Amino acid sequence: MAINKEKNTYTVIFAALMVVVVGSVLAYLASALRERIRENERFEKQQNILYAMGVNQNDGPGAVSFIPTDRVEVEFGNYIKEQLVIEGDQITRDDEAYLIDMKKQLDVLKNGGTPKLPVFIGEKDGKKYHIVPMYGKGLWDAIWGFIALDDKMVVQGVYFDHKGETPGLGANIKARYFMDDFTGETIMDGTEYAGISVAKGNNDPVNENKEDNEVDALAGATITGNGVSAMIKKTVTLYKGYLETLRNKG
Repeated sequence: MAINKEKNTYTVIFAALMVVVVGSVLAYLASALRERIRENERFEKQQNILYAMGVNQNDGPGAVSFIPTDRVEVEFGNYIKEQLVIEGDQITRDDEAYLIDMKKQLDVLKNGGTPKLPVFIGEKDGKKYHIVPMYGKGLWDAIWGFIALDDKMVVQGVYFDHKGETPGLGANIKARYFMDDFTGETIMDGTEYAGISVAKGNNDPVNENKEDNEVDALAGATITGNGVSAMIKKTVTLYKGYLETLRNKG
């Protein structure tokens, strides 16, 4: 018997079958690729942490080039000498501290709990780096990154990323010319933990003054820049106790 394809019943049954088939295929792919996705997320975090401490493959003034995924795990082990977790007054070692989700930890803090705050101790060319993660909000969605400090609270490098900032404007927080401006800046204003502001109308547009706690703003991205400033300030506040111990040792 021929099927009458003009009837609404046929359309409904066909659509239902397609939903089942496509849903099954997507579910299978999600399951099959889950481990690969997790692996890529691990590699990306390792790349970003290393980038903040200056371990990358940048070539030329504008490039942002990470350690390749087929080498990053080995290089991460070579350069990151220790991973710590700060939880209240306790500091413990954790070789997978880099997997801690800062958004979740900030939610814990917001709800009155004690967050787990990771710190990565890196060494390169005989110099020690203290790298901490950052998480905040830009114009449209989340922004995040890592900041590397020395014992004197001078920035040795940063890495920023975003979920949905405007291309050519706020998205330029991950442009090399913007990130490079932070290197050499101090997060201290005298004895106060001031952070670093992304300043519109900054009187130091070429960023020669490294004691002003400011870098020049991105054109047309005031709200994203304010988000970066707030994110750094929040991070400095969260890690103040740990940073203070470094300053006292110095």
